[in-house]
Amino acid sequence: MRPAYLNNNTISCIVLAAILLTSSSSNNKASASDAPTQRPLKVFILAGQSNMQGHARVETFNAMRLNANAAPLLKDITNPDGTPVVCKNVWISSIGSADKEQTGQLTANFGADARGPKIGPEFTFGIYAEKQLQEPILIIKTAWGGKSLHTDFRPPSSEPYTFNEQQLANFKKQNKNVQEIEAQKKEATGHYYRLMIEHVNNVLSDIKRVYPNYDASQGYELAGFVWFQGWNDMVDGGTYPQRDQQGGYDQYKTLMAQFIRDVRHDLSSPGLPFVIGVMGVGGPTALYGPDQQRYKSTHQNFRDAMAYPTSLPEFKGNVAAVLTENFWDMEVVRLRDIEKAIKPQVKEIQEAIKSGKLAKEAGENSIEELYSKTFSKTELEVLRESTSNFDFHYMGSAGIMAQIGKSFADAIVPMIKKP
Repeated sequence: MRPAYLNNNTISCIVLAAILLTSSSSNNKASASDAPTQRPLKVFILAGQSNMQGHARVETFNAMRLNANAAPLLKDITNPDGTPVVCKNVWISSIGSADKEQTGQLTANFGADARGPKIGPEFTFGIYAEKQLQEPILIIKTAWGGKSLHTDFRPPSSEPYTFNEQQLANFKKQNKNVQEIEAQKKEATGHYYRLMIEHVNNVLSDIKRVYPNYDASQGYELAGFVWFQGWNDMVDGGTYPQRDQQGGYDQYKTLMAQFIRDVRHDLSSPGLPFVIGVMGVGGPTALYGPDQQRYKSTHQNFRDAMAYPTSLPEFKGNVAAVLTENFWDMEVVRLRDIEKAIKPQVKEIQEAIKSGKLAKEAGENSIEELYSKTFSKTELEVLRESTSNFDFHYMGSAGIMAQIGKSFADAIVPMIKKP
């Protein structure tokens, strides 16, 4: 079809009509420009295993003030009385972190349910994504502890899981039924990927159930996907027998790229912005101490494999990797190294208490005196109050987890705003 061109008379008529319309509009109490712009609800999907669940107990919030990098976040995540904020415009549906689905306004109780309340990345992710976008947000979180990408979240279009020769040899040596094991693996493969997609679709089919103020006329937009997983793949020497060598995690590279493609396909969102939270337990490998050297090459190989998709041309500008190692609490590491020197004395006192050679109260006082001589009051608070779980759960530190969640938002928002 040829383009239609405007002549001078037509242009004059259009200008006159615009003037009359403007004049008429100015007499109204509220012009069209005063009306709020209806934008689609921003929907973010957060998925992964236990660290996406989150094991940072709320009781570690207070110690964040002693962490120079985490302290500035306290003003945004807590009320004046120190209690966690409840987001007015961010709602969440979460499965896997508790026995049943959790829904409601985002606050600090959507981490792992056991011995909570706890936070995962969702808390500060929601706070800072809303802060930057200035729009209502819905988070759909699907996270289950102890799950792998090679089996549990294996993307549907990837090749089936195949046991390598060493694995098969071990099965036979242990007199295990190989056919039965292969059948079980086939059944488990992709199970949690399917659960993830199913839950996302269930929530999107009835958003008002989770987000009561949702206006269906404004619609929704799948705005981004955050993946935070990796521990079970990293430690799996069976699936990755050469993990300490270059190329040892090539299978993870392939699966990670295919996972992104499949998620986008299955959610009908070809350009869905994607953030990979790169496993960073232990901190930067360049700073590993003597006790960590045996893990250094394996950990770095895996981190490189996780971030690999960002190097592919098809993912340029729409996939980002966040190095969570940068938020590891190195002050806790320093204090724990000092603590190692007094551990033998502490153990000796504890054994004296256990054998009855020393009264319990006297022994505990001796231990406390030993710590008081070794550490300052502030150092003791950092050592004892800023962590609440194992290292593989990022120490259960709100200071670490809050920075991770914010970094996910900081990485994904620019991809949303990008033309």
